[in-house]
Amino acid sequence: MNFKNFLLFTILGLFILSCGQDSSKPKNVKLKTQLDSASYALGADVAGHLKDQNNVDEVNFDAFSKGFFDAFEGEDRKLEDDEISATIQKFLTEARSQINQKNLEEGKKFLEENKEKEEVIVTESGLQYEIIEEGTGASPSETDTVRVHYEGKHIGGGVFDSSIERDEPAKFPLDKVIPGWTEGVQLMKEGAKYKFYIPTDLAYGENVRPGSEIEPNETLIFEVELLEVIPAKEE
Repeated sequence: MNFKNFLLFTILGLFILSCGQDSSKPKNVKLKTQLDSASYALGADVAGHLKDQNNVDEVNFDAFSKGFFDAFEGEDRKLEDDEISATIQKFLTEARSQINQKNLEEGKKFLEENKEKEEVIVTESGLQYEIIEEGTGASPSETDTVRVHYEGKHIGGGVFDSSIERDEPAKFPLDKVIPGWTEGVQLMKEGAKYKFYIPTDLAYGENVRPGSEIEPNETLIFEVELLEVIPAKEE
């Protein structure tokens, strides 16, 4: 366990998390000393981990502060160690479950509406795509490597990844990416540009990296331009 994770779980062990209650905004502070800055940095770091890696978007700040104070100052705590661990685990599990279900429902609704568009084609697997521009070159097989420009978006429209923004095409073996890409890019020819609407079961499902901008069970949109097919035998 690295230091950041150790710090997170040590501090989490001191907190009582609570949902469904109003949160009071802490008073403003000025960072005049090193202790001020370090204390603020610790709070910001923990909050970032809670939101980005554990999908927590609400806490009761009064209970949060009281739990920290009691543990830090050696006061009598309202929960025992085993109760603290169980409470945190239950809270985080329920938070993840709610997000998973929300994303499943939103993705299903989006795809049901999207497939009714005249320009959208649906494959047997459930992958949806539209042809923005057709190509004239070679089509890849599953074992080939491809060089592409792409932009990945949430169904709400926000961009989470873009080789276009980096101004650097990506290159990867087609059998080492998510199933929606493996299937979809094989439909293309060099020079083509397609837009793919990828259901969660053909994307990342629940197996997203901690801290990723992609949430569990998200339906994703990728606009892909196939620049080059590199046959496996040439790799």
